[in-house]
Amino acid sequence: MSAEFVMDLDEGMTEYFREIVNEMVSRFGISRAEAVARINERYHDAEISTYPDLMCHEFPEFWAYGPYYYPDASGRLPSGDEDDDAGFDFSALRVRPAPPKGSPFWTLEE
Repeated sequence: MSAEFVMDLDEGMTEYFREIVNEMVSRFGISRAEAVARINERYHDAEISTYPDLMCHEFPEFWAYGPYYYPDASGRLPSGDEDDDAGFDFSALRVRPAPPKGSPFWTLEE
């Protein structure tokens, strides 16, 4: 476990999750602390293998959307690929609430 993530991650997966956090910060304009808290809430009980875990078959931007948005009415989220997402209706997405402040998912100061 790293200082920021509550999951048991090796060095490679820690770096991969940091890349997801960076995508969330740049795409959604949220703080690093909030992005980490959202990742921790979403994946705290996931079984994540050593790098490269199966999730590494997708780019980090693909995983950035799930902790931030609910899927649209058809159950879809953007893929993070500009070409694939060209016709995606982002206005149909609703933002998930951030984990409650003071929860164990908030491991970084705002």
